[in-house]
Amino acid sequence: MKWLFFRRLRVAELIRGILISADDFQVEDVCRAMREAHGAAIGALVTFTGLVRERTLSTTDPNRDATADSSEVATLTLEHYPGMTEASIEKILDTAASRWPLLEIQVIHRVGTLAPADQIVLVAVASAHRDAAFAAAEFVMDYLKTDAVFWKKEQTAQRTHWVQSTRNDHERALKWRDKNDSA
Repeated sequence: MKWLFFRRLRVAELIRGILISADDFQVEDVCRAMREAHGAAIGALVTFTGLVRERTLSTTDPNRDATADSSEVATLTLEHYPGMTEASIEKILDTAASRWPLLEIQVIHRVGTLAPADQIVLVAVASAHRDAAFAAAEFVMDYLKTDAVFWKKEQTAQRTHWVQSTRNDHERALKWRDKNDSA
């Protein structure tokens, strides 16, 4: 397995992990490691796995919602800027950790050229309580879509284009912000 970047840190009692990799990941391996690390302290372990869709619902205009101008996706190529990408994800995880009582947060994000149905991203959150785990996982995913430094290029039979966050992505992230939020 080729690891482009992996960092697993214990910050206070929270373990945070960020992995940027061209290789696929195994959700069950991440869950097993989290359960082994925390034992019975975990009351909830929430995972979200994002996959490459077979049809594009994206738009090149970030002010528009995704539309029905869908076409079959041949590939999705993800690029990142090493160091900057990880720093942007660390900021998201720091904010999540400041909002909810969490035991561990893991983010695995793939880069390179992927095909429909391939796994793109894993967000795994462990907490003593399900409400914190669900909310933190949703928060992290919403901000990964808008604030993490990745570039996505979609190839269809008709065209190749760079994918931008949609208005819906930004609205989902905006719902988490409050007056004192820096995320």
